Amino acid sequence: MSKITLKTYSFIDSLQPQLATYVGTTARGFLPIPGDAALYVEIAPGIAINTVTDVALKSTKVRPAMQIVERAFGLLEVHHHDQGEVRQAGSAILETLELKEEQRQKPKIVSNQVIRSVEPDHAIIVNSNRWGNMLLPGQSLFILETDPAGYITFAANEAEKAANISLVEVRPFGAFGRLWMAGTESEIDSAREAAIKALENITGQ
Repeated sequence: MSKITLKTYSFIDSLQPQLATYVGTTARGFLPIPGDAALYVEIAPGIAINTVTDVALKSTKVRPAMQIVERAFGLLEVHHHDQGEVRQAGSAILETLELKEEQRQKPKIVSNQVIRSVEPDHAIIVNSNRWGNMLLPGQSLFILETDPAGYITFAANEAEKAANISLVEVRPFGAFGRLWMAGTESEIDSAREAAIKALENITGQ
């Protein structure tokens, strides 16, 4: 194949209930359920994601929830209740692309912030642009941006494992990945810590 850049290669062992439900709300493909394993692959150039999808589906029983083709980047999500199927799909993709997992791009945290005791008018603005749970006035709001975008789902999943939060919005494609989570101060602090630690532990170039 022509030169492919592996921007995101992110295996999720068990989709948490809110993230799985969010994907089911926003994706146009075959929808996952909580507990499914998932793989997010983001590459450049974007159009080559069609080849990635073809390889994954022909070599395993995984099903795709989303395939997004942008001018610069392409993103694929596949999932299955059997982790082995998802890992095998990843191996087949890497083999076809003639790449190794360690050649993926290491995620960078572009920005992260916590807004405490959100004002009612601010909550209304955030809620008008979300597909997940509502942000309530008085809650704390955690906002995270990553580069590449695809890693934001891994951060969201690990944060949901670690804390009792509300998933407001996740955007795993585009120039940056973006995450919004709401909850009490202590729970949001725990979610933030888990998300950042998870990203920092991902190896790559």
